[in-house]
Amino acid sequence: MDISTICVHGSDKRYDTTGAVAVPIFASATFAHPGVGRSTGFDYTRSQNPTNEHLEQTVAALEGGAQAIAFSSGMAAVSALMEIFSPGDHIVAADDLYGGTFRLFAKISQKNGVKFSYANDLEQIKKEITPATKAVFIETPTNPMMNVIDIAAVAKITQDKNLLLIVDNTFLTPYFQRPIALGADIVLHSGTKYLGGHNDTLAGLLVTKDAGVGEQIRFIAKTTGGCLSPFDSFLIIRGIKTLAIRMERQQETALIIARWLCEQSKVTTVYYVGLPEHPKYEVSRRQASGFGGMLSFAVQDEQTAVKILESVKVIKYAESLGGVESLITYPMLQTHADLPESERNARGINACLLRLSVGLESANDLIADLGQAIGGSA
Repeated sequence: MDISTICVHGSDKRYDTTGAVAVPIFASATFAHPGVGRSTGFDYTRSQNPTNEHLEQTVAALEGGAQAIAFSSGMAAVSALMEIFSPGDHIVAADDLYGGTFRLFAKISQKNGVKFSYANDLEQIKKEITPATKAVFIETPTNPMMNVIDIAAVAKITQDKNLLLIVDNTFLTPYFQRPIALGADIVLHSGTKYLGGHNDTLAGLLVTKDAGVGEQIRFIAKTTGGCLSPFDSFLIIRGIKTLAIRMERQQETALIIARWLCEQSKVTTVYYVGLPEHPKYEVSRRQASGFGGMLSFAVQDEQTAVKILESVKVIKYAESLGGVESLITYPMLQTHADLPESERNARGINACLLRLSVGLESANDLIADLGQAIGGSA
């Protein structure tokens, strides 16, 4: 079945006899047992709920995984994922990740005895692997520098070493990229972003290739309690129904804007994986069916960056991404504020860098808005 059809119809399991087209919101914390030692399959919503189950089965089908587990946020999902590791375990992570992931690793996971090292290419990943290494954690494209990592090439390394490969697929979603088919073991989503698509709810999802790993994570989710509410599951289900059409439109507009930005004299660099001049353009074409709606760009100085942020009107200066509204973000003060300044600067996350999540507005309106905000740039 085509992925766009799966987006619309989701899981084929039905939960009522009314013929309701929309999945019902089962707003119940608990479920009655039909008898002693018997269950309907639903006992307590922290363990499972029919609305949540529909979402999980839909996302598992989209990613081609054995199981999906829904969480109250993307960070709740990463936090639960870290619980499969023990003190002394080592993880090799890409050195350009979402700032919240860095913060969790540095402030929480390391405190709990998990060790990390960071790498920015395949050779570095190989060099950082030790006898204590249990997993490689990557994000592609990366946030906010839009670096692309060859998933299949990393998977060969992890499979040879019997390590888990974890891929954050938030930016491209399963509509454009399916890491499990490329060799990943676990896929992470901030469902808040493109899956929900409307900037109106928080959610996180983990998808596992192996059913056993899925059960391990589900036990952690049930025990630590970071489950997604039925109402928020409903919102993510509703968002996924339009995922295909939104991703296509946002990608189309992002490419138009990226090309326009390349022509502006006050813009020094444009980071968009859909531009042929991107150093990993061919890798992107090989492992993904699209380039997505995220781009970053650097301007000539901090004053220009601040002027853009304070002058945009159609585009909103706000954190987050992937919604129908275009959002512009200042990574050094928002998504990556907790990263030490020296590390931010080393990655190019400085006072001149802006990140743009392209929404569903007219490309002409977005360009006009950026044009008046930049001022005298062309």
